[in-house]
Amino acid sequence: AIAYNTKVPDTTRDDWEVYSMNMDGTGKKNITNHRDVAWAYYAYRDRLYLISDRDTCYRCYFLYESDANGSKMRKVSALQLEDSWVSSRNSGEELVVTGRVGRATRFQLFIVNTSTGAYRQLTNDTAARYGDPCFSPDGRQIVFSYKKNKRDRSTHEELFIMNADGTGMRQLTRYPDDNPSAKDFGYKAGAARWHPTENFITYISQQDGRHSIFAVSIDGKKQWKLTGNDFEEGWHDWSPDGRWLAFNNSDKDGRQFHIMLMNWKTKEQKQLTDNSMRIQQAPVFVEL
Repeated sequence: AIAYNTKVPDTTRDDWEVYSMNMDGTGKKNITNHRDVAWAYYAYRDRLYLISDRDTCYRCYFLYESDANGSKMRKVSALQLEDSWVSSRNSGEELVVTGRVGRATRFQLFIVNTSTGAYRQLTNDTAARYGDPCFSPDGRQIVFSYKKNKRDRSTHEELFIMNADGTGMRQLTRYPDDNPSAKDFGYKAGAARWHPTENFITYISQQDGRHSIFAVSIDGKKQWKLTGNDFEEGWHDWSPDGRWLAFNNSDKDGRQFHIMLMNWKTKEQKQLTDNSMRIQQAPVFVEL
């Protein structure tokens, strides 16, 4: 199945729900049904992980786990999270997340034990901003967005990679500074996902007037645009076998968002959502 995030069209409250659907787009259903801000950002097999501000202050996020039907919902850890994608290793026993401790320690990487909720801090540079971490398929490396000085608005994030123990950090992407979108607001390198069977990493980058899905080799020597679509592309996920790419697209003005499914070998694409909801974003693959 595919889980994705949608905003309820209610002007009185900021209400985001998580929906799921079959791979062909049928069987759409609301699996959270809770008036909170909830975003699903990862799944390991039949375990869906989402951040939510339920039972706490507005947009104060914590990590929750459920199945593809939204049942067995449980809070995973007491660590407060930033708005960020997560990833797992060791058969789902550990997650890498972007968390915070109080007001001073924000946008740092942590490892969370999914059974006990215990966590340990992986990075400790409070001036920097780390986000959207993703384990390599073997769990030995982590790719993430990194900005050296989170308060410097004249600079932007790039993708970096390091060993899973926090050592050996090096830069992967290099945004072309002469690109027409260099000074526009948006992702320059964000929301990275590691292809499960091929030796490359995909990410979102705003270039030439729109956001598109790009790819970079593990050594950073090759960067290329993954798809040839003319619309805005964004958050995405690879199926566990690497055969399918699910992503959200929209028109340039963001008037309508859809979930798309692409066959990686044939490049054939299919729209899975309709116009009943305006915002439909951030798909993740989850087993029923």
